[in-house]
Amino acid sequence: MGVEQVRTKQGKEAARGLHRSTAAEERKVEAQKGSDLAKGADRVEERSRSSDGKGAGEKQAPRSKRH
Repeated sequence: MGVEQVRTKQGKEAARGLHRSTAAEERKVEAQKGSDLAKGADRVEERSRSSDGKGAGEKQAPRSKRH
């Protein structure tokens, strides 16, 4: 949830804190890795492939056509 969508002051502070800690963790991992982490759809594909060697698209069962 984005910070602007939170209704309470405590919620906004918590969302900002989570955003900051996540960004710091990402910078730490990127520094250890030596390169940037993939973003967006590339990240989903990378994470999916690393778990079992198949990409996200390969895991989707084909739909049968029904008329």
